[in-house]
Amino acid sequence: MVQLVVGQKGKGKTTEILGRANEEIRNATGSIVFLDKDRQHMYELNNKIRLIDVSAFPITNCDEFVGFVCGIFSQDHDLQTMYIDGFMKCAKLVGKDVTDTILKLDKASTMFNVNVVISLALDREELPEAIQDKIFISL
Repeated sequence: MVQLVVGQKGKGKTTEILGRANEEIRNATGSIVFLDKDRQHMYELNNKIRLIDVSAFPITNCDEFVGFVCGIFSQDHDLQTMYIDGFMKCAKLVGKDVTDTILKLDKASTMFNVNVVISLALDREELPEAIQDKIFISL
């Protein structure tokens, strides 16, 4: 299941998902992965959370990003939650429609039984109806 944390840049999306990840790891029965566009938040995450710097991988479009995420799903059978910060940059979707990519991730996360929490630098009003039900927090 995909959950979206939405709001414009500077509204506190990163702080929100960092806090949620650090809180969740305290009682987690599986593993937690945090994907980000760089390693900037490395010291803000609990050391039990695996941080993956997406920029270190040769991802050039959103389909490659979905494949990358699915690879992580298939490799870690204990994966409980994946957090994705800076989604539009990680998925190479800056200035593009995010709907298809989010729906693909939702389908894959349901198939592999992984919660996916995504920070998305868009306002609720900017998102299409097809993904409005995925909004978890609007800042």
